[in-house]
Amino acid sequence: MTIDVSQQVYESDAEGWQRGLYDDIQATFRAPVVNWFFRTLAANQPAFLRYAWGQLKPAFETRAFARYVVEYRDTVLTVLEDDRSLPTYTPSAVDLSPAEFREARGQLVTLDTVVPRLAFVFDLLDTALSGDAVGTSPDETWGSTAPFPESNTEQGRSVTMIPFEAVPDSLADTVAAIQRVHGFDSGLPTIYRSLAQWPSLLETMWDDLKPVLESTAFEAACVSSWSSAEAHVSSLPYTPRLAPADLREMGLTDDDVTALRELADQFRHGPVETVLPAVTLYANVLGASGPRHLG
Repeated sequence: MTIDVSQQVYESDAEGWQRGLYDDIQATFRAPVVNWFFRTLAANQPAFLRYAWGQLKPAFETRAFARYVVEYRDTVLTVLEDDRSLPTYTPSAVDLSPAEFREARGQLVTLDTVVPRLAFVFDLLDTALSGDAVGTSPDETWGSTAPFPESNTEQGRSVTMIPFEAVPDSLADTVAAIQRVHGFDSGLPTIYRSLAQWPSLLETMWDDLKPVLESTAFEAACVSSWSSAEAHVSSLPYTPRLAPADLREMGLTDDDVTALRELADQFRHGPVETVLPAVTLYANVLGASGPRHLG
């Protein structure tokens, strides 16, 4: 069997325990969004999603995880800033009203918040479902088990997106270039479908940032960001039970496990390897980045 990524339980349709789990994901991620990876699992493998979230949640609630989040962001941006000066924008520079600019920026705040968390989830599940061990070098410092610190970081806005088929024709060349740079055969990821709601913003940012995204510095930033996620997966003080044997024990079939392993591989490798670090870059130039150091 395969998992159909076009089948999702959207937030507006979630009921019962799925509604509660979505609320818990948003609270734990500290962002008003549920990524389509979780929505896909809710539609195709709800029993696995419920079990896996119970295994994953403790990993997000430590001070060590908070440190990983800021280090992920700083890792990407430090490499890029050392390579060149990055642009910044005002509403008039991208032909937006102040209200439109605030909305676009607020959505990027949310995406910037979830990106390190998604990188961690994708790497952990890809590792565990492949049969490899996680938590092989557990962090034994105080922060590894201390609670996630309270913070006054900005709350982002709900992420809205334009359907791919509704992207304005004026962005056709931009869309083709985005697909080429990130390696998409079709469609666009969330970050670009969000920005496409403001064509002048996306076009301006893409023209300015395309050289950055094609640079050796960005390639190095991508490698560093995923290395950061991998290191945190290795350092977990609590080991989620998500190996194939664990899933068979909870009642999943071999076909289920294979389908989940293929889904995890799809979300860990390929275009996502450059898309997630790109979100960190876009958030930074629009003034939507979260903290880069843990206070």
